[in-house]
Amino acid sequence: MPGITIKRQGDFQYVEFTSFAATGLVTHCFTTRHGGIGVGPYGSLNMALHVGDEPATVLANRKIACAALGINPAHLVAAVQVHGHRVQVVGEEHKGSGAMDYSTAIPDTDALITSVPGVPLSSYYADCVPILLLDPVKVVVGLAHAGWRGTVQRIAGETVKKMSQVFGSDPGDILAGIGPSIGPCCYEVDLPVQQAVSQAFPRWQELLKPTKPGYWLLDLWAANRRALLDAGIREQHITVARLCTSCRTDLFFSYRTNGQTGRMASLIMIK
Repeated sequence: MPGITIKRQGDFQYVEFTSFAATGLVTHCFTTRHGGIGVGPYGSLNMALHVGDEPATVLANRKIACAALGINPAHLVAAVQVHGHRVQVVGEEHKGSGAMDYSTAIPDTDALITSVPGVPLSSYYADCVPILLLDPVKVVVGLAHAGWRGTVQRIAGETVKKMSQVFGSDPGDILAGIGPSIGPCCYEVDLPVQQAVSQAFPRWQELLKPTKPGYWLLDLWAANRRALLDAGIREQHITVARLCTSCRTDLFFSYRTNGQTGRMASLIMIK
């Protein structure tokens, strides 16, 4: 697909953004559900410690993914994701937060940014939108987790703003990737969500397609793309993977489709 590559190392499969890979500055990926050791609803590459899977299995899966990317799994930085808009600046001192034990994850945070080489950021998904950011000029990276709540709070734009404030990033330089997540084909929402979207976005009618009375299909890809554009990122610097996790349960975990299920991870680290 344009802008992304599905790569494979042995049984391990992951998604890579072409624009990020072309810089040579980072190692990054969005995992699939293939190449791990999980069973049942977590089969086979659950990357998250907070969804009821055996911790030893999750740690083994993280080791598999990190080995393919040249990352030390003990150095992963993870947060307790709460569908908010808090952005954490990550330094050397955060290395390993949430890597081996969920209780050590950074509290109440849905976006991470860093300028420190060798500090791998991670975030976890089963339908919500993964947003990866790379400033190739200042060499700063970020991850943001955007469900509908994070989307209407414009966490994508908040993350760009924080990169500018803390590291001096010019939004015009930043590359953005919107990863696999539930698509406008499958994400039906009700009136409270419609109202939140209409309050957060002008021209909200372009983001919501009516289905039946009181229900709409929401385009999270377009909404987050708009938030990135409004934050100053250039149109040509935004890649949308356009892979729906709910349609592609052969490739991804989907909470909306499966309920109890595993999580994919987005990972990024400055080399």
